[in-house]
Amino acid sequence: MTESRSKARLVILISGRGSNMRSIVEAANQGQLDVDIAAVISNRPDAAGLEYAQQAGIDAQVIDHKLYDSRESFDAAMAEVIDSYQPDFVILAGFMRILTADFVEHFAGRLINIHPSLLPKFKGLHTHQRAIEAGETEHGASVHFVTAELDDGPVILQAKVPVLADDDADTLAARVLEQEHLLYPAAIQKLISQQTE
Repeated sequence: MTESRSKARLVILISGRGSNMRSIVEAANQGQLDVDIAAVISNRPDAAGLEYAQQAGIDAQVIDHKLYDSRESFDAAMAEVIDSYQPDFVILAGFMRILTADFVEHFAGRLINIHPSLLPKFKGLHTHQRAIEAGETEHGASVHFVTAELDDGPVILQAKVPVLADDDADTLAARVLEQEHLLYPAAIQKLISQQTE
């Protein structure tokens, strides 16, 4: 057990296919990311990413938010499960729930998210369409610490892509997602390096 503690322990939260979770798992498997992925947790039992996590030999859990009568009770239950894994970082990878201030505070400095825009621009949803409509020439993704305010925490790392003249939201989203899959593992590795300095 002591051997794996030398690596940073991650718990990854997903709600869907988990493509960013997959990129983190692959980076770890290829030795590009010095982490131990302790668990993947989804708030949706039908999340496609759960099957991938199980096949990768990762503990995959479901905490169905529909079984809880409030956001607070769901977040409390989830925090308890996450704490049982003693993670160094909790990684939001397409986790589509707004978290309570108590949950965010509990994991302060350890809760990481990826957002498909160059923060502080275009917080919230429909970022690609909004970037096109605003006439932006570049767009991208940001990995940031999570704070109680939506998409507002300190940025760890960003990746930029050009906005092309013939882009629509889908083509731009695809180009950004490609970068997200490189960006998220790189940002996590940057955090780990800073911890060990």
